[in-house]
Amino acid sequence: MSLPPEKASELKQIIHNHLLKMDIHGKIREVLSEVVRDEQGPAHQPLSEADFLRALQRRGIIDDVMKDLHFTQVETRTDAQTGSPQNPATSFTNKDITQLTKTNVGPSRRYLYLQVLAGKAFLEHLQEPEPLPGQACSTFTLYLHFRNQRFRSKPVPCACEPDLKEGFLLEIHRDGMGEGTKMVDATTMLSMCDPVHLVLIKTDTSSETTLVSSYFLDWRAVLSSPSGKTCFAVELMGVGSECKVPAGVLTVSLELYPPLTETLSTDIISTQQSLERQRTAEKERLFLVYAKQWWREFLEIRPSHKSKMVKIFAQDENGVNRPVCSYVRVLRAGRLLESPRQAARFVSLLAHEKAPVVGGGGGKQEQWCTLMAFLCRGKGDCEDHATLLCSLLLGFGLDSYVCVGTKAKGVPHTWVLTRGTDGSITFWESLTAHRYLHRPIDPDAPPLAPQPKPSSPYRTVGCIFNHQTFLANCQPSDAVDLCVFDFQNQSRWKAMSEEALKSVCAPGSTTSLPPLPPLCAPTLDPAATSNQLELEMRYLVSEHRKDLGLATVWDDHLSYLLSSALSAYELERCTGVSCGNEEFQDAVRRAVPDGHTFKGFPINFLHCNARRAFATCLRSPFCEEIVCCRGDHMRLAVRVRVFVYPENTCAVWLMFACKYLSVL
Repeated sequence: MSLPPEKASELKQIIHNHLLKMDIHGKIREVLSEVVRDEQGPAHQPLSEADFLRALQRRGIIDDVMKDLHFTQVETRTDAQTGSPQNPATSFTNKDITQLTKTNVGPSRRYLYLQVLAGKAFLEHLQEPEPLPGQACSTFTLYLHFRNQRFRSKPVPCACEPDLKEGFLLEIHRDGMGEGTKMVDATTMLSMCDPVHLVLIKTDTSSETTLVSSYFLDWRAVLSSPSGKTCFAVELMGVGSECKVPAGVLTVSLELYPPLTETLSTDIISTQQSLERQRTAEKERLFLVYAKQWWREFLEIRPSHKSKMVKIFAQDENGVNRPVCSYVRVLRAGRLLESPRQAARFVSLLAHEKAPVVGGGGGKQEQWCTLMAFLCRGKGDCEDHATLLCSLLLGFGLDSYVCVGTKAKGVPHTWVLTRGTDGSITFWESLTAHRYLHRPIDPDAPPLAPQPKPSSPYRTVGCIFNHQTFLANCQPSDAVDLCVFDFQNQSRWKAMSEEALKSVCAPGSTTSLPPLPPLCAPTLDPAATSNQLELEMRYLVSEHRKDLGLATVWDDHLSYLLSSALSAYELERCTGVSCGNEEFQDAVRRAVPDGHTFKGFPINFLHCNARRAFATCLRSPFCEEIVCCRGDHMRLAVRVRVFVYPENTCAVWLMFACKYLSVL
């Protein structure tokens, strides 16, 4: 019986996944080493394929493969109009090889199967003890991004040789309109300079994340392999001040599916890569020459401009200097974010952490992360937050820019500015999602004329930029309160050439630009996570009160009533509008009898660790007063609401409350 090509492809994929699940390669290696060891001797004969198959059969490995292999009808969703398989929506894919999931494999599409076979030489973990079963330990997680597709490995314990063994099926598709369903040929793939971005994250036992390495893998070497498969070692380098120090080595296998009928020679591939590097180097050289000339002209306006915070280049996590405009792109979040203010709330939920510095001195480590590294790590400095928020606001159609300047006490800072069609200027603080309407002070106004009071925490602004504009502040004073944001006025703002910026910052302009990853939909279930956290909180409160010799009686009805308050708090953070407070107050008055006292304590967290949250709450005297409350007819209540955003970012609202009979 002959199968159509698409069914044969499907069958091969099922068998391949099944063998991967069984770790068949590891079992074959074990049997092979045993047979070779047994056959060694003075009169040993060469080992034939038949002898090896008999050894596999004798140990029951072939029977195990056939026994567990069940074929089911695989449903392929197709578009009703085009009849072509639909691409699944971008989301985190937990590639746990012990749990097989159906994948849409189009017979008319080409795929790159990237396997991570092993990790080694992670010398920082050389003395790491073997974790005991059930013991919490630090883990490595590998994240991938390739041409709008994102994947994540399962976490593995940190070790000198971590057990990183994962397979990722990456689709290689054409870019043109209507070309997505056509299979790409070798020549088209050769012109695709998009790398596979690998990001390795370490998560410690308290859920704190650290960026270990960020690596751009050029996958096109597989185009010259006659078998359509190649295997090599990838040396991962550290980040920041350790970008010249190796962090570890990954053994990576690449396989094209289906294989190429005609492969390319290695000379053609190396020539193409060399041409791309030369073209990029020439564009970067010309931009550097232009930037130096532009800076000289800027200094000639006023000598004091030398001290202004005009930042043209910034280093990424790999120590590569790139124009700051290249860190901003137009980013659309699809259905994941509904409004600019919700986007600001999402960005503010990503934790703020300055780049780590080894040693003292108080100097600020220079590190602007690529968007992929920032999202995978889930935290970053103010520059990372500002460039992400600016990118999202551009996606929502706003005229937005990143501002570089200082806040109180001359601390360097970045924030976002949007300009309305009426000329109004709004500042957005990316770390808190607060918004400030800018009203400049008129220095030429009469002394007694009323002047607007400063509303924002920002003190000076040196330059502003987005994905296609760079403007330096050349006004006599760089104070934000006196600044006029009239960007067309060349006497106030000196602009860089848009053509020069486009040559090095536009998408696809140079091969050194990291590709823009899409945001991923959350995989956390907010209701289940809320319930789990609430149960843990109840347990922690009961145990704490037990240590104090106090009994604990919970009021489930009062706990439920707290939900509306928590929902209103999050809505206010998203929209800036307070609503629903009257209904909550009315419900509480009805639930608390006459002569009783009600106390409540709400608090917001960015993590889902119950013990950490409870320890933080107890540091507040108001919360401790509620948790440790004594009284007649005393009842306790607790409510947890987890609001989930893209990238599994969470806003966790927690409220403790109590009611008791007032005795005077």
